Amino acid sequence: MKNGYDGTGPGAFTPDGCAVDLYTRLPVRDEPQIIASAAPPPATLLELGAGAGRVTRALTAMGYAVTAVDESPEMLAHVTGARTVCSSIEDLRLPDRYDVVLLSSFLVHAPDPAVRAALLDTCRRHVTPGGVVLIQREGVDWHERVPRESPAGDGIARALASDDLGDGTRSIRFEYEFPDATWTQVFRSRPLTPEQFEAALSEAGLVLDRYLTSDGIWTCCRVAD
Repeated sequence: MKNGYDGTGPGAFTPDGCAVDLYTRLPVRDEPQIIASAAPPPATLLELGAGAGRVTRALTAMGYAVTAVDESPEMLAHVTGARTVCSSIEDLRLPDRYDVVLLSSFLVHAPDPAVRAALLDTCRRHVTPGGVVLIQREGVDWHERVPRESPAGDGIARALASDDLGDGTRSIRFEYEFPDATWTQVFRSRPLTPEQFEAALSEAGLVLDRYLTSDGIWTCCRVAD
């Protein structure tokens, strides 16, 4: 596993501690509807960090032409109905541009600012003129509201801890309990205030257009003029 990232439970794991079998079980939530509110189908959509296709399948069913990107071939093997590209997001250089570029799963909170900058550069490089970049952020109390739990299909997802590492990052510990299996995941996050988020966008040549949800988690961004 990568430094500061780990996972336990059955099946294969990605280098950042994500359990492939777990991610095939996690249900889609309201992400497709939020995405459609900013850029309705049909549209071309680049999904960065698609994982096992949890959101991908719903997007293709709605009429989006999706290109799903993930660095894990084991994850991508579960994606159906979309073009797949096995690559890290930071290194992605596709010849195409897309009406919608999607960076979800709180990836913008990468602990290394250089990685965050590379993720946002990839978003800007691949969006069409006039297109949108949709980015999922952590909620304002995401790190304070622990422990907490929420349903995850026929299982339970628990945020168990968010520990301050003293360098602007936090170590996050999750547990996923299902009737027949339990997984844990440990990863790192760099919290961003709204001002820090907008500054990071500006450095990448992007600008916040609007918040898509009242909790500030989903944002619609565009290429800066």
